[in-house]
Amino acid sequence: MAESELAERECVACTSDDDPLTGNEIDVFHDDIDRSVWEVVDEHHLKGTYAFEDFRDALEFTYEVGELAEEEFHHPDLHLSWGEVVVEMWTHKIDGLFETDFIMAARMDRIYEEYSSDE
Repeated sequence: MAESELAERECVACTSDDDPLTGNEIDVFHDDIDRSVWEVVDEHHLKGTYAFEDFRDALEFTYEVGELAEEEFHHPDLHLSWGEVVVEMWTHKIDGLFETDFIMAARMDRIYEEYSSDE
């Protein structure tokens, strides 16, 4: 599945009956997001690091990700610093990764393309 295709998928909330993704399930989705940005940490959460030329672009990206998070009601931890935004994300309801986390990551990658194409 191409990154843009994953980004187009609907974010469907999990239930407390759903299990977190593991092993190969995670690998399949991880292959569909930008591996130069995203790492899977302990099969529990995603950590992404986006680089920027300056603080303003990093701030604008953070704002756009915040708007996306509000739309989907799926809120990552965002760490803004000069020239960098670090994102940590997992599905709290199941204390692990779910398909929606990867959809959100793909959408963030798509937002980032607007900034990285300017460089």
